[in-house]
Amino acid sequence: MDKFREVYIEEAGELLADIESVLLEIAQEPKNAGSVDRVFRAVHTIKGSGAMFGFDDIVTFTHELETVLDLARCGKISMNKSVVDLTLSACDHIKRMIQEKDSDPAVTENIVSLFRKMIPEEYRGQEDAELLSGTPEKVRKKSEKHSYRIRFRPDEDIFHSGINPVLFIEELLSLGECQVIAHTHTIPPLGLLSPQKCYIHWNLILSTYARKEEVQEVFIFAEDKSRLHIDVIHQEEITDAEGSYKRIGDILLERGDIQAADLKNALESQRKIGEMLVAAGVTDNDTVAAALAEQEHVRTITRKHREALMTSSIRVAAEKLDTLVDLVGELVTVQAGLSQRAVLAEDPEIMSIAEEVERLTAELRDNTISIRMVPVSTTFGKFKRLVYDLSDELGKDVSMDTRGGETELDKTVIDRLSDPIMHIIRNSIDHGIEPPEIRAASGKPPKGNIQLEAEHSGANVLIRISDDGAGLDPEMIRKKAVDQKLISPDAVLSENELFSLIFVPGFSTAGEISEVSGRGVGMDVVRRSIESLRGSVEISSKKGKGTLIKLKLPLTLAIIEGLLVEVGTTSYVLPLSSVEECMELSREMIQNARGRNLANIREEIIPYIYLRDFFRIKDAWPEIKQIVIVRLNHCRVGLVVDNIIGEHQTVIKSLGKMYRNTRVFSGSTILADGTVALILDVYKLIELAESEELLAEKNNRTVSTYSARIR
Repeated sequence: MDKFREVYIEEAGELLADIESVLLEIAQEPKNAGSVDRVFRAVHTIKGSGAMFGFDDIVTFTHELETVLDLARCGKISMNKSVVDLTLSACDHIKRMIQEKDSDPAVTENIVSLFRKMIPEEYRGQEDAELLSGTPEKVRKKSEKHSYRIRFRPDEDIFHSGINPVLFIEELLSLGECQVIAHTHTIPPLGLLSPQKCYIHWNLILSTYARKEEVQEVFIFAEDKSRLHIDVIHQEEITDAEGSYKRIGDILLERGDIQAADLKNALESQRKIGEMLVAAGVTDNDTVAAALAEQEHVRTITRKHREALMTSSIRVAAEKLDTLVDLVGELVTVQAGLSQRAVLAEDPEIMSIAEEVERLTAELRDNTISIRMVPVSTTFGKFKRLVYDLSDELGKDVSMDTRGGETELDKTVIDRLSDPIMHIIRNSIDHGIEPPEIRAASGKPPKGNIQLEAEHSGANVLIRISDDGAGLDPEMIRKKAVDQKLISPDAVLSENELFSLIFVPGFSTAGEISEVSGRGVGMDVVRRSIESLRGSVEISSKKGKGTLIKLKLPLTLAIIEGLLVEVGTTSYVLPLSSVEECMELSREMIQNARGRNLANIREEIIPYIYLRDFFRIKDAWPEIKQIVIVRLNHCRVGLVVDNIIGEHQTVIKSLGKMYRNTRVFSGSTILADGTVALILDVYKLIELAESEELLAEKNNRTVSTYSARIR
């Protein structure tokens, strides 16, 4: 049962995250009854499934929470801030109960007692069946009653999953009036019967005030282990005065009790309505044919829609996906070798096969990567709770808006993105957003706002975190940097260069250290974390208006598009996303620079680095040199190489523990001929080149002027 308990834990974690998100919406709009209903259903699912998997303490605890939520969605109590805060605390406690498989009785009792105090006197002590099933109208006001046809056919091996189908039926009985028809004709003779197999399936007719989603949630843990069909067969508000229902033939056909051919044969003795109308001269054949075509079209669309709704998803362990991506990476490498051999062989038939393999490999690669893609909303949701709690703690009124939550990123990137964004938001609330009275005095709305946005930008995703707070003060940053001896008093720095100082380890503009920030470690963590993902950070701000921090991240860390270059006898790969252009570094350009590493490209002076000198390669220079222009934040820098091979689909391989301290390489890849090419980390490369040039200055050697422009 342990692995099925783990499935419950994972499902419960997702439900709790959804509850938390909805509660924060309710905090902004307390009268949103639909949201309260959504929270109730999720809590009810956690409770019902917890009973199935032995989490009895969770069942007991969530009962009290469920009672309060039930009254809230009936309008008997309001979902004010106190109820929202206590429900959030209850969700946190449920998480601890699930993760630690134990709970502090004192904490449990305290939360339960607070919930009980919220229940009005007239509703205390009512039985579960009365309070939760909605039987007495005095407890719950319902809008409409539905009748559902439920066809539940468990797989024969469902018992092997630790699931008892009878528990689902018992839960349905608690939702309303339910008629159960058990189909036992498939039970084999006693000699062939296996007690480990389920031979019975059920038809149920359920009349309830519950919505279809609530009924379907009863079977949430059996969806992959059974065939389930739930159809609305009756709604009070659409019943005509005579209470008519479907024809008996339609019912039998819809249930599958008779075949369409049998019904057709039985009806052939009757004239069709269309034929009778044509014979009566009311209409013509073409008009009837058009009506029949419309009817068939609607039926087809409805059938396809129902089939789409019934499509289920499966859960796959992240390790299996990682293995699949690794295997696809190996396949990409082998395919590149095959294509190269096919070209060398000059055999049209082999080349045709190689092209087809290349096409299939590309499709397989793209589909495999897309499987690992998840929407950034999975990360955005948790930050709303952070803003809610932190604004309370700091005595500020702050809201948070998110946009572009559907933007997808590799799950590996998503998992490592949480901490950097958390640090940025904490700094925005602590340093950026002013207290309500100060905002009001400066003409701003008392409530501050943080915006979290995501969008695709080519092979990257841009994430923007902005606030409408006080913004950054360049002069204060300069003063702090001078005091901390990060820059000299006479240093000439642009506004962007001053803002970049907040990413220096130990630097902080906070006047005092708090529990939230002020130690100068948060933004340093942000920069290191984003750069470890081969991303970049940009910051812009206006004093009194707010601050914008932009994160640029690759879509995936597994396979990238790169530019393959050669320096000496060694091949290197530059991430194509950072490359702007390539050109020949002519003798004229070198002579015009007069010994400085500067190139005049279309009236713009661009500093460049000789990679031969950087890697201390002693071979003779080629006659023609190439320069690759890369962009770093607001600056363009050139990298001089011997030869540019061209674009290369790069499968990233780690360098191993022996090379863990290597700074300028982010990984390696295997080329089609089996040789290894190193993937350059452009940011670290230029950062290290800058430090080496500064060291050269101390030793009284000539220093290229590009070092001042690196950042």
